[in-house]
Parts: sequence; structure tokens; C-alpha cells
Amino acid sequence: MAEIVAPRPASTILLLRDGAAAKEIEVFMMVRHYEIDFNSGALVFPGGSVDKGDKEIIANPQLYSGGEGLDEATLSFRIAAIRETFEESGILLARPKGSKALVDAKTASAIEAAHRADLCDGKISFLKVLTDNGMVLALDELVPYAHWITPEGMPKRFDTWFFLAAAPPEQVGAHDGKESTDSIWVSPREALEGGESGRFKLPFPTTRNLIKLGKQGSVKAALDDSRGKPVVTVMPVMTRNDGGRQLRIPLEAGYDGDVFEVGALG
Repeated sequence: MAEIVAPRPASTILLLRDGAAAKEIEVFMMVRHYEIDFNSGALVFPGGSVDKGDKEIIANPQLYSGGEGLDEATLSFRIAAIRETFEESGILLARPKGSKALVDAKTASAIEAAHRADLCDGKISFLKVLTDNGMVLALDELVPYAHWITPEGMPKRFDTWFFLAAAPPEQVGAHDGKESTDSIWVSPREALEGGESGRFKLPFPTTRNLIKLGKQGSVKAALDDSRGKPVVTVMPVMTRNDGGRQLRIPLEAGYDGDVFEVGALG
């Protein structure tokens, strides 16, 4: 029997803004580089793996707000979500120390210009970026939305928390040109239509979360609907049926079904 690969802790954020169209929200998404070994070429939400630097930040509670009562594992998922989103999009969910307002777009852009490339290259720590710029991570802006674990038997597995967050005003984001080759603000409807037409490659979890998100007509509605709601862990189980493949997920996870016909996981 093949050894089961342990899933790597990871986080992702669905950054939301109200769209120009009536009762449609938009979410920030990126196209993964075709040479990336996981979800290559796919349209995804910004995110990535938890790393040891995230745990160093946990030891400095003055560097984050909204962590009260959260254990180390939960904190590490949230800190990684904000760090990875900054690395991959340049959008920073943080506040100047002593302020109740999120960092303004001009300041965030200056921090990005000075530190984003070095952070992505491992030349500077996120902890140093925060301390040098007097920033406090806004963990309280994150609303838990979903929890997916890559199925057993896959060569690379992730234990991923999905969070919702309203995009900070006027921070529009941009891909890094390395791990991702394009970025877009898109409505769930348009993203799903692109998946059906072949314009976009959508991994199965991304598709399910876009369908779920598309039921909400505004950022406030999406956040209010998910805030405080229990999150059911999803680890799809793949089965074969009449030459095809099906994925089974818990019905109580809230994805309008428990058995889905699929071509590939991502």
C-alpha cells in the first residue's frame, strides 16, 4: 500500500468587493504559472503554505489584532493567509499601529514596492516588514469560510482554510509575474462561465466555493452569512462509476450536494 502523504497546512483568502453590476460581488483571482507543480495554469484565490515565520509572529501579539482566544494552529492559518495574500497580490490586510482603520492604499503600495519582492525571495521576513512599517495584522477582518483537505492518495496534499475578507479600500492588487501570470477581479458567475467555456481552468474546490459565493449579492451579505457559522471539513473521496470519476463530499458542508462528476481534481 502506498504511503499516505501528510497534508501541508495552507491558507487562502477570497478578497471581496462589490461589483458594478447590481447584486454581484467580485473576488480577486490569479492564474497560476504553468510550471507550478500544483494547480498549474489554474484560476485560484491567493494563498499558500503556512511557514515557520508565521509562528514567529504568533510570539509577538502586538503584531496582530483579533487573535484573542485562538490557539497557535488557528493563528498560524490566519497569519499565513494575510502574508501569502500580500506576497501574491500586494494587498495588505493590516492597520497602522494604534489605528482602527485599515492601511490606506498609498501606504500599502509603498510597503509593497519596498518589500514584496524581497519577501517572496526569502530575503526579508514578514515579521520585519510589519515591525519596520509599524503595521498590525488585521486577523479580525478574516471570516472562516471553508476547510478543504486534499484527498488521500494524491502526491501533494494540503490542509487548507479558506477565509472571506472585504478588500481594503482602493487596494486593487496585482499578480507577481512568477508564481502567477495574470490576475483579475471577477464575479463568481463570470468565473464559472469561464470554467465551462474553457477560458479558465478551475480546480474542483474553487468551483464549489465560487458557486457558494455567487449566492450572495454583496460583500456585507457574504460576510454576515458566514460569520459565526460552523465550517464543515471537506476531504473529497474519489470513486469510479461507469468509466467516469465522482467526488463525494459531506452534504452538510453546504455545497448543494454530496456527489459530483469530475474530470480531474486540478
